[in-house]
Parts: sequence; C-alpha cells; structure tokens
Amino acid sequence: MNWIAIVAALSGAMAVAAGAFGAHGASGQAAEWLKTGGQYQLVHAVAALVALQWAARGPAALFVGGGLVFAGTLYLMALGLPRWLGAVTPIGGAALIVGWLWLAWLLAPKPAR
Repeated sequence: MNWIAIVAALSGAMAVAAGAFGAHGASGQAAEWLKTGGQYQLVHAVAALVALQWAARGPAALFVGGGLVFAGTLYLMALGLPRWLGAVTPIGGAALIVGWLWLAWLLAPKPAR
C-alpha cells in the first residue's frame, strides 16, 4: 500500500471541499484563504500522483506534506484559528518548492559516463 498515493487522493478531496466551502459558505478573507489553499493543495495532490508514476517518492512526499501544511494553515485561519498560523504557511510553500526542484533534478538528463 502506498501511503503517499492515499494521502494525495485524500488531499484532492479536501481541496475540493475547501474550494466549495470558500465559494459557497465563507466570505471575505476566509473565502480567499480557502480558495488559495484549495488550489495549491489540489495541484500538488495531482503532482504527487504523477511523481509517483515516475518513481519519484521524495518529491511526491514533499508535494503531499507541503500541500497539507500550506493549505492546512490557511484552512485553519479561515475557520477562525489564530493568524499566527500564517507564519507556518511558508514552511509548506518551501516544501513544495523543494519538491519541484528535486523532481527537476531527478528528471534532468544525466551525463554519460
């Protein structure tokens, strides 16, 4: 069983739910946080599933984990938890960036030996 694929699939569901809540049940800044979190989480859930197909488990794990931290902190703030959680959001964003850089490195042509 591949825990990364399972979490990626659950992240996709969570992203759609957050986006729907942002569009229909929230307003103002909370709606924006839900929309942004949903977009990032959904894109990275799909990216994780694709990366797994290329046997790139490390980047896939960063996409899932980073997406959960990035989007999760935005969701929590949208639900009324303290705004200091916004200081944690960039940690998730950094994980996403590292995941993309790692994936690029894995996919780059290697010099012949």
